[in-house]
Amino acid sequence: MNSVHVNLGSRSYDILVGRGLLAESGPRIKAAGLTGRAALVTDAKVAPHYLESVASSLAEAGYESTFHVFPAGEGSKSLSQTEALCRELMQGGHDRSSFVVALGGGVTGDLAGFVASIFYRGIPFVQIPTTIVSQVDSAVGGKTGVNTPEGKNLLGAFHQPRLVLTDPDTLLTLPGREFREGFAEVIKHAAIRDEAMLDELEKLDPDQQEVPADLIARNVAIKARIVEEDEQERSGTRALLNFGHTIGHGIEASVPYGTLLHGEAISLGIRAALKLSEDHAGLHPEASERLLNLLRHFRLPLVLDDEIPTDLVLEKLGRDKKFSGGKRTFVLLDRPGNAVTCSTIPLEDIAPAIEQLRS
Repeated sequence: MNSVHVNLGSRSYDILVGRGLLAESGPRIKAAGLTGRAALVTDAKVAPHYLESVASSLAEAGYESTFHVFPAGEGSKSLSQTEALCRELMQGGHDRSSFVVALGGGVTGDLAGFVASIFYRGIPFVQIPTTIVSQVDSAVGGKTGVNTPEGKNLLGAFHQPRLVLTDPDTLLTLPGREFREGFAEVIKHAAIRDEAMLDELEKLDPDQQEVPADLIARNVAIKARIVEEDEQERSGTRALLNFGHTIGHGIEASVPYGTLLHGEAISLGIRAALKLSEDHAGLHPEASERLLNLLRHFRLPLVLDDEIPTDLVLEKLGRDKKFSGGKRTFVLLDRPGNAVTCSTIPLEDIAPAIEQLRS
C-alpha cells in the first residue's frame, strides 16, 4: 500500500494506492470518518465492471447507498447532467448528511465532485479513479467542474475530496487508447518536476497495462506537493501543472467532445509548449525530442488535423480560465524537470506554435 497525504489543514486527506483497494472501499471510507448515506456516481462504461464490487463493500461497511449511472463521455460534463444528478440525489432521499462516491475516470470525478460541491451547498465526496488520467491527475487537488460550448471546465468549484482510493487493477479493463492517453499527464509530471521519471517511462511497455503502484504514487506526490503550495491557483505554483494544457485545451474545445481524448489533446499541447520553450525559455532541442519520443512511445498524437483551424484554437484559447485580464501566461520548460511561467510571449508567436503541429 502506498499512501500520500495532502496537507491542507482542515481539508487534508489521504490518497491510497494499492492493488485490491476497490474491494476494500467501504471499510476505507468508514476509517476516514464518513457517515450518512452514500450516493455512488459512475458512468455506463465503468458500472458493469466495478459498481457491484464497490456497492457490496459499502454495504458490508454498513452504508446505505443509492446508485447513479450517467452516459459515458465528455459530453456529460454539462450543467444539464449536473442538474439531473442533483435531482436524482434529492429524489433518492439524500440531504446534507450524505456523501458522494465518484467511481470512474476524469469526467466522473469532475462531474460528481461538482455535484458534491453544490448539493445542499456542499457535501463530502470520495474519489475512486479508474483511469490513468484520473489516478495521476484529476482525482487529486479538488478541482471540479463542467464544460460549456465556450470551453472546458469554465464552470466549477474547488472542493477537496475526503479520501482518494486508487486501485491500479482497474486499468486492466481500459481500452488501449484510453489507457495510453493518460500517459500525457504522467509525462507532464516528469517534465515539470521529475526528470528521473523519464528513464522509467521509457522502459514501460505501452501495451502492458499493469502499471506499478509506486509510479502512480510518485505522480500523485508531485501533484500533492504543488496543490499544498497553491491550492486555489493564486501564487502561480499550481499553474505549473498546466504545462501543455493551455493550447491543448484550446484544441480539445475546437472539436466535438470525444473526437480527441483529453490526453491526446494534451499531447498536442505539450508539443506546442516545447516549441515555445525552445524559443522563449532556452530549452535545448534534444530535451524536446526526448519528450516527443516518449509521447510517440505511448502512441499519442503529435500532428494537428488540418480541419481544425488555427483561428478557432486561438479563439478557444482566449477564453481559457488560466488567462486573466487579457494576460497570457504559458508554462514552459527551461530544462527537463523544471517548469517556469512566462507572461511575455507575443500574440504573434502563439499561432506559429499551433501551425507547426501540422507537420
